[in-house]
Amino acid sequence: MSMHRRDNSRTAPREKVKLTREKLLRSLAVFRYVLPYRGAFILGMVFLAGGSLLFLYIMKLPGEMFNIIAGDSHRGQTLTGVFLLLLLLLAIQSVLSYFRVRLFAYLSEKSMAALREDLYQKLVTLPIPYLEERRVGELTSRITNDVTQVQGVVAMTLAEFLRQIIVFLGGVGIIVITMPRLALTMLATFPVVVISAMFFGKYIRRLMRDRQDTLAQTNVVVEETMQSIATVKAYTSEWEEVKRYHKHLSESVRISIRAAHMRGLFAAFIIFVMFGALFFIMWRAALMVQAGDMMRGDLVNFVVFTGIIGAAIASLGNFYTEIVSAVGATERILDILDEPSEVTIREMREESIPRLEGAITYRDVRFAYPSRPDLPVLKGIDLRINPGQRVALVGASGAGKSTVMQLLLRFYEAESGEITVDGADIRSFDVQQLRHNLAIVPQEVLLFGGTIRENILYGNKSASDAAVEDAAKKANAWEFIQSFPDGLNTLVGERGIKLSGGQRQRIAIARAILKDPAILLLDEATSSLDAESEKLVQEALNQLLEGRTSIIIAHRLATIRDVDWIYVLEHGQIVEQGTHAELSRLENGVYNSLAKLQFEA
Repeated sequence: MSMHRRDNSRTAPREKVKLTREKLLRSLAVFRYVLPYRGAFILGMVFLAGGSLLFLYIMKLPGEMFNIIAGDSHRGQTLTGVFLLLLLLLAIQSVLSYFRVRLFAYLSEKSMAALREDLYQKLVTLPIPYLEERRVGELTSRITNDVTQVQGVVAMTLAEFLRQIIVFLGGVGIIVITMPRLALTMLATFPVVVISAMFFGKYIRRLMRDRQDTLAQTNVVVEETMQSIATVKAYTSEWEEVKRYHKHLSESVRISIRAAHMRGLFAAFIIFVMFGALFFIMWRAALMVQAGDMMRGDLVNFVVFTGIIGAAIASLGNFYTEIVSAVGATERILDILDEPSEVTIREMREESIPRLEGAITYRDVRFAYPSRPDLPVLKGIDLRINPGQRVALVGASGAGKSTVMQLLLRFYEAESGEITVDGADIRSFDVQQLRHNLAIVPQEVLLFGGTIRENILYGNKSASDAAVEDAAKKANAWEFIQSFPDGLNTLVGERGIKLSGGQRQRIAIARAILKDPAILLLDEATSSLDAESEKLVQEALNQLLEGRTSIIIAHRLATIRDVDWIYVLEHGQIVEQGTHAELSRLENGVYNSLAKLQFEA
């Protein structure tokens, strides 16, 4: 048996970005984050242009030295004078380079920090359906890898790209003006060779990326097998897993050998063609020196500027590739920033939020998840919950119980029908004010990686220490909190892994108690706990349920015997409703069948 467990986020092929005018223009929108720092940008560009032109002038001085040595110079200069001038110009260029690098670093860090902040703000305000359709790794990649790519272009690539253009155009101009005959020879041969080398290198880089992808596949096989080694051994699939690893490894070897073949050809190309072209041009220049048509120092200048132009052409190709990748990254960032937000970021003040009574009504509510529009989950739900009433939702997995809660939280919008709270359609409420009146205690509690105090305070950021302690006591959490050396300041670890399931559950209940919601949602809050933890959590829940409207999803029917009303769901419809006693008397009822199975067991 071969187990096909795949994480496409790790092995997905790289997206190929084709640079078009429309994409380039759209990606320029990201430069609105640079505008507040345009003074630094303009000054940096001035330093860049000045440093590049100064670099070209400095590169002429070695040739001037050779002319002085050969006695060809007619300017009355000395070696010492040229050397001192060279030192002075190098000092000036060093200062220009320092301020250029610092200015571009300043504007890139500031502008990209603003971009990251806006991107994060957008992510936390996007609706649940959008976020559920995408992997967490994909979204974090936008805010880390993609922004880093854009930052690299803003901080270095763009400046270097412009610098190489100035150097290229300046170098060609100097050669054309000072050595026109050699310039024609160089321009006819050298650029063709360099551009050919660029395309050669691009093909090799693509092969190496393919090799990395196949190697990543082999790593995924190892990781999957080791994570599920008990299953592999239980199903005696060691041979199948080894075959699967061998298949990916063989593909990696094949691509590596092909890449090595191309690298060998590329090395031969560089040695014979590129250096051959360079020496051909130098041979032509040497003949001109021999014939007295060129000074020896000018020959040095020609070789130097030919090398500078060749390096500039090669660099422009690499920078172009980086800019194309950054355009793709910018597009992905802008796609997120252009998404409509569900809420507006603002501070929620307790006194400014009206408190709801908690009367809830569902009228003929129908719904299917956006990812599965052909599979209706709720098929005309009608239910009523009075203020302060405890209501339980019972049914098999997939019956639609959690969906009822998600629609009330407005994580999704009902396709048809109406949901009202205190007589008003929930779509008429401000989303944040509505959710501020609700609290949910889920089956699997994931805490934030701070302290216990910070996790409880998540229910009410302005609560006092006394209120936090009181909430912890009501949640049956104070005893175990005090057993830790750091008490409320104990770090819970990433996602709360340093606490047991029952402890995490009681922290979540303390958080909900501190929030003091009008409406409480319990989504199988005790189903994954052992008997002792369940008893403690159930006692804490009874404190939390007191005096507020509650919707409870439960598989363990023993936990809902005392609720005010029970709705039984089956295939997206309410098939039974009543108290525990009433539903237990329905001889062939769904609830009675479930109760018999559980209580008899």
